[in-house]
Amino acid sequence: MTTLKQAEGPRYTRMLGFGAARGDLVVPNDDLVGPINSSDEWIRQRTGIVTRTRASHDILAVDLATDAARDAIAASGIPASEIDLVLVATISNVLQTPSMSAVVADRVGANPAPAYDLNAACAGYTYAVAQADALIRAGAAHYALVIGAEKLSDVVDPTDRSISFLLGDGAGAVVIGPSETPGISATVWGSDGSKADAVGMNATLTDFRDGSAAWPTLRQEGPTVFRWAVWEMAKVAQKALDQAGVTVDDLAAFIPHQANMRIVDEFAKQLKLPETVLIGRDIQTTGNTSAASIPLATHRLLQEHPELSGGLALQIGFGAGLVYGAQVVVLP
Repeated sequence: MTTLKQAEGPRYTRMLGFGAARGDLVVPNDDLVGPINSSDEWIRQRTGIVTRTRASHDILAVDLATDAARDAIAASGIPASEIDLVLVATISNVLQTPSMSAVVADRVGANPAPAYDLNAACAGYTYAVAQADALIRAGAAHYALVIGAEKLSDVVDPTDRSISFLLGDGAGAVVIGPSETPGISATVWGSDGSKADAVGMNATLTDFRDGSAAWPTLRQEGPTVFRWAVWEMAKVAQKALDQAGVTVDDLAAFIPHQANMRIVDEFAKQLKLPETVLIGRDIQTTGNTSAASIPLATHRLLQEHPELSGGLALQIGFGAGLVYGAQVVVLP
């Protein structure tokens, strides 16, 4: 009997290069306070956001994803033709199908790479990293292009005090490939669908079609999400460290989903991060960009602190679902 041949891949993977694209418009708090009867000071105190980037009307999330992807490919030194897996984490594709990833693969010259989109909200990027790592090590791909891309301004209700002032537009990307040493730890991930109503869309597309609802927009139960993020996600972050076999003293950077600066600060406190650990705080000028926030914050940290190259970073995403994912990575 002939023995079936199965794919075999490398033992380890690592990140090779990051790219970023932000919305072309800088939107200060003062531009948003009228409809929510608020103030610049209130938004800064509650979120840490001073400005956020949003994209012009004619720019789509797929355009931001394409720009970030090209940037990451250039930084990685891997020819686009050698990329044989494209993953896009997003909730912002204006089309139910085809996937954003297939369009991006074609635009950047990665055809005929397999490509698919993931919807894990603000944890989507960590989910995509986990899948890229696993698929490469399984021999199903050699080089993966992972993108988090969002145009959340398309689903903002400017009168919603729970979330409207948080959201921004952007895309971050990374190329992942084989490595001789460990570069991406085991992922700690999961979900809690019992809290599905805590954050998400306020209506369905079928309701909108039937005229029983306005255009669906994002909304959240702020206190519920805040408590869950602060108390439960710190445990997930610690578990990711434990599974990676490292401690906070081994970290060079901590890069959480940019949900709210107060959540970021509380994470740092609960994890007892040393002062030597640099923390991603891209939310201050970019806003909350959901699946794009971690790669955008990583790209900025690496630009501002090139000495982080080769260091360990703990990254954690969490959001609508509710879902979460965390892993430790070696920065390129």
